[in-house]
Amino acid sequence: MSKINTAEILVAGIKDGATIAISGNGGGMVEADHLLQALETRFLETGHPCNLTLIHSLGVGDREHKGSNRFAHKGMLKRVIAGHFTWSPRMQALVKNNEVEAYCFPSGVIQTLLREIGAGRPGLFTHVGVGTFIDPRNGGGKSNSRTTEDLVELIEIDGETKLRYRPFKVDYAIVRGTYADSRGNISLEEEAVDLDCNSIALAAHNSGGKVFVQVRDILETGAIEPRRVKIPGILVDGVVEYRDQQQTYLGGYDLTISGQHRRLCSQNSIELVSNPIRRLIARRAARELVAGASTNFGFGMPGGIPGIALREGVPFDTLWLSVEQGVHNGMMLDDALFGCARNADAIIPSLEQFDFYSGGGADITFLGMGEMDQYGNVNVSHLNNNLIGPGGFIEIAQNAHKVVFCGTFDAKGSKINVTNAGLEIIQSGQVAKLVSQVEEITFSGEYAQQRKQDVLYITERAVFQLTPQGVELIEVAPGVDIDHDILPYMAFRPIIKHPRLMESSLFTPMEDA
Repeated sequence: MSKINTAEILVAGIKDGATIAISGNGGGMVEADHLLQALETRFLETGHPCNLTLIHSLGVGDREHKGSNRFAHKGMLKRVIAGHFTWSPRMQALVKNNEVEAYCFPSGVIQTLLREIGAGRPGLFTHVGVGTFIDPRNGGGKSNSRTTEDLVELIEIDGETKLRYRPFKVDYAIVRGTYADSRGNISLEEEAVDLDCNSIALAAHNSGGKVFVQVRDILETGAIEPRRVKIPGILVDGVVEYRDQQQTYLGGYDLTISGQHRRLCSQNSIELVSNPIRRLIARRAARELVAGASTNFGFGMPGGIPGIALREGVPFDTLWLSVEQGVHNGMMLDDALFGCARNADAIIPSLEQFDFYSGGGADITFLGMGEMDQYGNVNVSHLNNNLIGPGGFIEIAQNAHKVVFCGTFDAKGSKINVTNAGLEIIQSGQVAKLVSQVEEITFSGEYAQQRKQDVLYITERAVFQLTPQGVELIEVAPGVDIDHDILPYMAFRPIIKHPRLMESSLFTPMEDA
């Protein structure tokens, strides 16, 4: 019986109350949106399938219509379990308005849990999430009052506190590849990343469910070399060919992103961040780069660091860079296309990349910072009562040997001039980011102390460090007065011993080219 069909026929059999896991990453990477659009259209026309449970590990969508936005209709979903929500404002609104049950788990946890489900194991046992908002003592990842069922529990193994994420049945997997043959073997060779497509398919197949795959081209049997097959046909129930499929929202297929070609690239291949405050923070953070270190960059503010490093003489071949999507080295892309790169050295499944991070494989990570408090906790996952999600933040931050948080000192309305002499603060922001207690713990200062991590918090006005005694102010920008420009705008008093001035070279002009 042929596995090849139309999107409409494949989604027509999806029943009310089903659990669906989908692949994807912001920017349209491995996003099976043709299938998802067919499913959305069926719901809007018939009201079915309804009361679904949606699972995705990373942010999926374009902030408007695509990806997880296809499910963001009242009544279509009963529950969502995801690692990141910002690519779907409509989903965020459903969660905020208590119109859907919502669980926010670390991306690597979701991917690994799907693998454990596929292997028939009794859930995922891990330290990832201990001390954060995922910890049952801090809410268990429940994201609104409608969400009541416990999906994670506290356990003890060999005298240490761990978490068990409970398994569940996956009824459908909706994933994407580049090529399929007539037997259903799937290759992702021209995609930007592999992500967790195989583990999603495994979870659905071994749960007794079905696996649907969107591809750009269907080839004859035997046309895909065995080592290029990422999802064997035994796992696949239906394939739809969509010839207009794009590698990313950029359009088309760029084989320097998928790894088949390499292009001569200059330092201009990575755009230099233009905002002077972001640039200053990135320049200070780049001083923490170490040759030969396994280095991770997170989404957002840290995205400006590679461009700075290229232009300030840090030899790129001395760095080993990676991101959670499974890409190693290369010219990392940013913003909506964060997670892929041109001229990468390696592209591995993100599930394996998370295993690397969870086991302590990152020497240093540079991550964003929404809020920071007196205990050294950081929040990036729930800000101003709006669900954002941690993505891969928790696996990376909890396990890297050194963590460098990057963020502005305050927000909304801040007016600051960066001059050769330092900072000229004209107006402070209306929103304090250095608070007495963060809204939600995405990074636990206490847990970091237990693991003896080296932790820095870099802002444009000052640099702080986590010590056994608390948060210490260790650097101040030239032109900034501690009593006038820092302490009045913090909700706690840091330890102050002998703070030094930030390097004057950080404030000199940089060439954009």
